[in-house]
Amino acid sequence: MHRLIAVETAAQIPAPYASGPIGDLLRFHNLGAPLTEVKQAELLIGMCMDNRKHLRIPDNFAFILRAGGANLRYSEFKVSYAVAVGGVRAIALMGHTNCGMVNLVAREKAFVDGLVAAGWDREAAEQHFLHFAPMFEIGSETDFVLSETKRLRARYPKATVAPLIYKVEDNRLYLIAE
Repeated sequence: MHRLIAVETAAQIPAPYASGPIGDLLRFHNLGAPLTEVKQAELLIGMCMDNRKHLRIPDNFAFILRAGGANLRYSEFKVSYAVAVGGVRAIALMGHTNCGMVNLVAREKAFVDGLVAAGWDREAAEQHFLHFAPMFEIGSETDFVLSETKRLRARYPKATVAPLIYKVEDNRLYLIAE
């Protein structure tokens, strides 16, 4: 997590983000800026489904896609829709600390046991895990967010894409140094 850049003042928001929706996100969430009325979202936030994260943003401020590990690879049509129809011009890709999609293999037993407790057949639960875990394992939170940022920038070249980490320890957003 040594690559994280804290944003404690408006002056610390990098110039490419300062005057757009990424800067607004950082001002609302980290700096406590007054929540303003927003008529049309210009931002898509891609973040993990983890329940420990809550953003301080105005209503209508952003489209939000939640997926394990902030992995938008399997939500690309939704991203495209937000860009093409929704008018999104910026994407905040937000991983978080202590993500459950890191080192999934260590959670195999809990995963399988949990599905069995929910009524699954053990063999079906094991096969389910073995089939899908490799698709959703993200490795390091910061490395994954940076690689996904690069992919999204290539896919949507006119959109501003910012790599962020939400630290669950302090409920703050941090930019990732590229």
